[in-house]
Amino acid sequence: MGGLNGAVPEDRGLVLIVEDEGSIVELERLYLTGAGYGVHVETDGRRALDAVRRLRPAAVVLDVGLPGMNGVEVCRTLRAEGDWTPVIFVTARDDEVDRILGIELGADDYITKPFSPREVVARLGAIIRRTAGTADAGVRRVGPVTLDPGRRSASVGERRVSLTATEFDLLAQLMARPEQVFAREQLLSLVWGIADYSSSRTVDVHVAQLRTKLGPDGAIIRTVRGVGYAVGQPDG
Repeated sequence: MGGLNGAVPEDRGLVLIVEDEGSIVELERLYLTGAGYGVHVETDGRRALDAVRRLRPAAVVLDVGLPGMNGVEVCRTLRAEGDWTPVIFVTARDDEVDRILGIELGADDYITKPFSPREVVARLGAIIRRTAGTADAGVRRVGPVTLDPGRRSASVGERRVSLTATEFDLLAQLMARPEQVFAREQLLSLVWGIADYSSSRTVDVHVAQLRTKLGPDGAIIRTVRGVGYAVGQPDG
């Protein structure tokens, strides 16, 4: 289904909503268009994949519990294709295991039903602003890890590393001030744009994912026990 579409206004970009509950679609569409975003809607996972490839949206609001090809499979397929369009998962299950699974699959954020549509708009805005806001920043290097905000690219030596938008922005924040210790609450505010400190586990999961993707050089991200994280040359 692709009929519920809005024109793309000014520079806010197009958001793809993938949701099969009509009432939720209308609520999300109302608030997103009101915030200045263009909107395209799909209710089916396979059509959603085609829409991402064809329309290149600024972000995707993706329901996990879709019929047929579910949201998890959609996100997994996009990431396997090297498509790192920002994705916010929406699910009816408020389960930490599900949240962690979503992040490990490459989702940038996670919202559970019922939710405030204003929260969706705020989180989308934070992700899109972060993606656009790093374009003029200089290349950052710590040890063998290089981050190029203008190109939105990361590498370890000669090896390119694929990061989600949120993983990239978290690493960029840490690498902007090597050796500075960031509390989890600071990172939630700076990277996610939220002050819900009960979500601090989200920071830990993203850091774990970053370390995994950076391989042995993930040791540049140090845990400061009881406080948070810092980037710097690993000890030894």
